[in-house]
Amino acid sequence: MARRERADPHVKGLILSGGAGTRLRPITHTSAKQLVPIANKPILFYGIEAMRAAGIKQIGIVVGETRDEIKAAVGDGSRWDVEVTYLPQEAPLGLAHCVLIAADFLGVDDFIMYLGDNMLQQGLAEFVESFEADRRASGSELPLHGDARPPSAQILLARVEDPRSFGVAEIDGQGEVVRLVEKPENPPSDLALVGVYLFDGAIHEAVRSITPSPRGELEITDAIQWLIDNGRRVRHEVLAGWWIDTGKKDPLLECNRLVLDALERRVDGTVDEASLVEGRVVVERGAVLERSRVRGPAIIGPGTRLVDSYVGPYSSISADCLVEQAELDHSVVLEDCRIRGLRLTDSLLGRHTTVERSDRKPQATRLMLGDHSTVELP
Repeated sequence: MARRERADPHVKGLILSGGAGTRLRPITHTSAKQLVPIANKPILFYGIEAMRAAGIKQIGIVVGETRDEIKAAVGDGSRWDVEVTYLPQEAPLGLAHCVLIAADFLGVDDFIMYLGDNMLQQGLAEFVESFEADRRASGSELPLHGDARPPSAQILLARVEDPRSFGVAEIDGQGEVVRLVEKPENPPSDLALVGVYLFDGAIHEAVRSITPSPRGELEITDAIQWLIDNGRRVRHEVLAGWWIDTGKKDPLLECNRLVLDALERRVDGTVDEASLVEGRVVVERGAVLERSRVRGPAIIGPGTRLVDSYVGPYSSISADCLVEQAELDHSVVLEDCRIRGLRLTDSLLGRHTTVERSDRKPQATRLMLGDHSTVELP
């Protein structure tokens, strides 16, 4: 993606990567959920790239128990030409609590907050620019009435079929956000909160003023509602394109499918004369195909060997794997896995996993395996 230097230089980024990832266990027993790959790239990296493409160069990353792994993967941010600051959160006490602990890093600057396990089709540049443009047009002082008030927050919304599972926004006849409701039994709209928010400095008073919810967390919906109740204006935009929370296996596989749909063909590895690569496939340098067929969209990581195998559409195989006399499709396979003598579909395999068939039978197997697992199928 081409970089678009559009954001105000004083807009910072805040990525939340402190969650435990319980919905992706056992994968997340030994790995940060934000580092699970989509099309062989960690989910977290997509968020960093989106912020950089929006012109944001100072990014704070809230980290929890998996902080060491995230730090090792991201480093200082220099590979993206950004400056990364790590903000430890000792316990997952809510999104508004993340703002609270990031106060010193954020200072008085406007900032965009992004959930580290969310994936969006659209970029962030226009979302940031519309907020900053509205604030510039409204002037530096807060008028008493009407739409001339500069916004203190901007939320991204998506239309969903069943809003009862989400935080939901109520919009008035003038298009202003007047109320936020968390998982309502009778939703006021079908507009669900997506995990992307923009704030000015007023949010710091808001997060200090609210109290924990019944589940013991400082809710960002309560903080935004505090802004509304105290006369602050909250803008909204409706999402263009898809949005996926990758916190569960099936949505993660769907996200992998959507990202692979935009793949451009590139074959840098070794493909022998008896192998066939069809369609939009990436074969990374160091990968080897021997008497195998890959049908795209799919990506094969460096150091991976396919021997007498078939890899079907919407599959991502990470580095240093061996797929031998096997078939798989619509699956995500992490590093250093061994798959022999069976067919897999709709599967997510953690690092260093071995899956072997002891007696071949023509059946598909659905699996979600944690790191360092070994499975022998009869």
